[in-house]
Amino acid sequence: MDLGNNMNFLVPIFYFIFGGLAVLYYKRKGAPKTPEDVVDNILKDAFKGTEKDSHKEAELVRALYQNENFIKDLSLTAKYKGKTVGYILFTKIKINEEELLALGPVGVMRRFQKKGVGKSLITQGQQLAKKKGFKGVFVAGDPNLFKKFGYKPASEFGIKAPFEIPDENFMGIELVPGAFDGISGTLEYPQEFLDFMKN
Repeated sequence: MDLGNNMNFLVPIFYFIFGGLAVLYYKRKGAPKTPEDVVDNILKDAFKGTEKDSHKEAELVRALYQNENFIKDLSLTAKYKGKTVGYILFTKIKINEEELLALGPVGVMRRFQKKGVGKSLITQGQQLAKKKGFKGVFVAGDPNLFKKFGYKPASEFGIKAPFEIPDENFMGIELVPGAFDGISGTLEYPQEFLDFMKN
């Protein structure tokens, strides 16, 4: 698949085809240009004109790139008809020494929204996370969106966020049935996430 000259600093792992949508997964690789530049553009465009139009999501991703909980293979971009238009990040979190994942940020450039790009990033990202051995994912976000993917309020599992957030906006999903059985308490997030949630 043609990645285009501007994408030669990314190394594809594998891809899926959904009609006109090609979702590609990349590992970061040192080069004169960086994946952060692409991600910045996607997230800034995705949230332009919304209450999140502050570039904080792009800044969060750049900060998480330097964190030990950053997972290269779960920093994913999506291409639509040859153009890189979407991004999603899964970061390692913990509870009671159990390693799980935090989803976010996730964003799709505005002109490519409502075309299934975000859906594919979330569903295929979760499948990849499961293949890598992770059993569950948590997200701070819109319940009207994430409940479509099977997310439930984390409180139903007896699990809490380490930051202030309405109950309905903090959700989790078991990638493996029963993954949260016997687990309760407060999740441990990277400090970068905690700082982001304060703003």
